[in-house]
Amino acid sequence: MEQRHLGRTGLRVSRIGLGTLTWGRDTDEHDAADLLKTFWEAGGTLVDTADVYGDGEAEYLLGRLMEGLVPRRDLVISTKAGSVPDPDRRFDGSRGHLLSALDASLTRLGTEYVDVWHIHAYDPSTPLEETLQALDLAVSSGRARYAGVSNFCGWQLAKAATWQLAAPGIRTRLASTQLEYSLLQRGVEREVLPAALDLGIGLLPSSPLGRGVLTGKYRDATPADSRGASEHLAPFVAPYLDDTASRIVDAVQTAADGLAVSPLQVALAWVRDRPGVTAPVIGARNAQQLTAALSVEALSLPDEICRALDDVSAPVHRYPDHDWSML
Repeated sequence: MEQRHLGRTGLRVSRIGLGTLTWGRDTDEHDAADLLKTFWEAGGTLVDTADVYGDGEAEYLLGRLMEGLVPRRDLVISTKAGSVPDPDRRFDGSRGHLLSALDASLTRLGTEYVDVWHIHAYDPSTPLEETLQALDLAVSSGRARYAGVSNFCGWQLAKAATWQLAAPGIRTRLASTQLEYSLLQRGVEREVLPAALDLGIGLLPSSPLGRGVLTGKYRDATPADSRGASEHLAPFVAPYLDDTASRIVDAVQTAADGLAVSPLQVALAWVRDRPGVTAPVIGARNAQQLTAALSVEALSLPDEICRALDDVSAPVHRYPDHDWSML
């Protein structure tokens, strides 16, 4: 699998990442082992997790598999901290919480360091410089090799990245940002992606298949074994089952028919090759799904197909996101 630099750093990662959101909850150890081995044998390196996935079980499971199945040195492990199970405060970006969470992650993962450590979300209750200092301490102590953020909007990302760049050699520059990005969700193109491109930050898209909807599986009905039929994941899928999404899914299917490939491959290739994207992170349920997704390595979409998909999924960007003099 082709490797790409993560932002403006020397770290290289596979241009498709493996997500572990469902590990330890919907994905058991047997299926997780199959997924990790399939990914590794295909040349994949980037594995993304978080301290809250499966209430910590995802990290624990990944640690067990690294111990006996795949060498730690062959993987680029990314994890996140900052989400908390508190209805009154969903995110805790305090230095104390973040560093304690990192130590707990390392214990579950059974490793002395993670390759990339992300702040899971912006915490308005904590000064941003305090949150960012946790990243500096993690890197300077060797517990993390690189640092990034997740779910920061445009101004939050720009502010954080600029703060870090203001003291080179003292503060750790942001290597990456992780947000949802697909043909069904192009909101990052308004401000996040321009900021990331300008500041040398690599984008790691989550849900690149539109929460599974872009595969076409929901065109006629909701499959009984799908996430859309799952009690706890159905609300996650539901926003992308409207008429707007249906038109985009139809366009993806048309493109797939013309290229003699699957809708999954078309949707994933589109987001993988967008400017600023380093590696989409896919959350396959089993090795068969993962193998189908990894087959996109051999596919590059023709320019005319990309333009057609751009047009049908184009978000409304007006003042001040576009040149105001043309409006």
